[in-house]
Amino acid sequence: MLLIPCPWCGPRPENEFRYAGQAHLPRPADPSAVDDETWAAYLYFRDNPKGRHRERWRHTHGCGQFFNCIRDTVTDRIELTYKPGDPPPR
Repeated sequence: MLLIPCPWCGPRPENEFRYAGQAHLPRPADPSAVDDETWAAYLYFRDNPKGRHRERWRHTHGCGQFFNCIRDTVTDRIELTYKPGDPPPR
């Protein structure tokens, strides 16, 4: 079982968490002002890299907090987790 380090609760088993999509996606400032193609791209199109990827997770069966995670999609190894609002590491 994969242990995911929650920034608030520490390492917990993966079944306590839910994947919440790609991290650091800028939301359009005024969604009503963008065309349908731009809005659809924001809602549905995500990167799907092989390797290092920045993701959002939620500790649903714990503190309930969202956090960011850098995970290798090939090995499933979690490099680090950090709180929303913290700058993303390089």
